[in-house]
Amino acid sequence: MRTAFSTLGLPGRPLGEALRLAAEHGWQGLELRCAPGEPVHPGLSADERRRVVREFAAAGITPLTVASYLGIAAPGSDGPLVSALREQLRLAADLGAAHVRVFPRGGPGPTDAAELRAARRLAGVAEEARELGVRILLETHDSHRGGRDVARLLRLVAHPAVGALWDLMHTHSAGESPTESYAALAAHLGYVQVKDIAGAHDRTPLPLGAGVLPIADCVRLLPADGWVSWEYEAAWYPDAAPLPPMLGAAADFLARLT
Repeated sequence: MRTAFSTLGLPGRPLGEALRLAAEHGWQGLELRCAPGEPVHPGLSADERRRVVREFAAAGITPLTVASYLGIAAPGSDGPLVSALREQLRLAADLGAAHVRVFPRGGPGPTDAAELRAARRLAGVAEEARELGVRILLETHDSHRGGRDVARLLRLVAHPAVGALWDLMHTHSAGESPTESYAALAAHLGYVQVKDIAGAHDRTPLPLGAGVLPIADCVRLLPADGWVSWEYEAAWYPDAAPLPPMLGAAADFLARLT
């Protein structure tokens, strides 16, 4: 099992620091939060993108994913969203990242209409993604928290360049067991995000294994060559304990599970 962590746990910190921490504590990859104020974003110049590639190579770390905040099922016109997704795909390709993460964000309207919007938009860029060597991963999140929900949407697209990112917290909150989520997502699965929390009443991030989420039950279902990424949501919980001192213990925790 290969392990990564998200730079969501190091908001606004330099990429070099995240790479150093990953290498020092035995992590193989990074999920790159793509947002204003972060070191990776679509506004990087060609020279800056090449510098990022060199930094990853020097550290021996894999750029796993460009983690966008695009809502692929969001109400509104297709044009701006599809253009933004294409920018994210080109960024991932330039950096050597295998994936671009998107959210559903279907909104309050009918689920069928949201899924048709999402499927149309994803199908429109799927072949371009394939040519770039990047896979779009739809995360179990917001309007489509369950694995069955995401799988239903992905069946409308039916393209190998479009798959699923399984966020364990959201499928758990949707009432699915890991076995149920894996059964729904296995045919589409890119990789898994794990985290830990005290419960539905308090989602402040905790060290892996210190909360209620069934991480072990999830990880033991996964293929031996798959990726597991720790998404420690420090950006949303500024009072949470700092990530760096926990990275060594978390890497050991995941290694014991695999």
